[in-house]
Amino acid sequence: MKLNKGTHEYLKRRKRLYLLLTILEFGVVIGLVVTGIVATGDRLNVLTVVAAVGCLPAAKMLVQFIVMIPHRSLETEKVAELESEANYITKIYDLVITSKDRTMPIQVLCLYNNTICGYSESEKLDPDKTAQYLKGFLEKNGYPKMTVKIFKDFKAFLMRAEGMNNIATVEKKDSSRYENKLKALLLSQSL
Repeated sequence: MKLNKGTHEYLKRRKRLYLLLTILEFGVVIGLVVTGIVATGDRLNVLTVVAAVGCLPAAKMLVQFIVMIPHRSLETEKVAELESEANYITKIYDLVITSKDRTMPIQVLCLYNNTICGYSESEKLDPDKTAQYLKGFLEKNGYPKMTVKIFKDFKAFLMRAEGMNNIATVEKKDSSRYENKLKALLLSQSL
């Protein structure tokens, strides 16, 4: 199954993949070292040099796994509730937006026209600074006059998403092309 950014449980599946690849790559490195020592009787051989070089991609995969460890996907019950209450608006799940200063984990963003609302369970996330960062990022990339609000309370977020969904059902305006471009831009900023 392909791992698509922006889908529910993307982070959970990506963590599993990185862990599996890390174990596999370090297993290959250890296998090369052992094979080289057994075959030549000395640790100074070509296979140990190849193993040493092979540590670089293995270490990179380990770092990617470590970076993703603290971030979680939204609970399935909350996803089901959101999908039932706001089925006409675009949703992006499992975002970890990075800037020079901070990492901003957002469990879900809802998009409709020029309005974005998001929800994050992270204790370290500052909703106002995150909203300011996203708004500035979007302005720099050709999306002026965006309204961005990040919530830490799921009920308040759900009420906002329902309101956006109600507007979408009343307007019956096809803004999916605009929202898909916006979604792709936001996903480009995420891990």
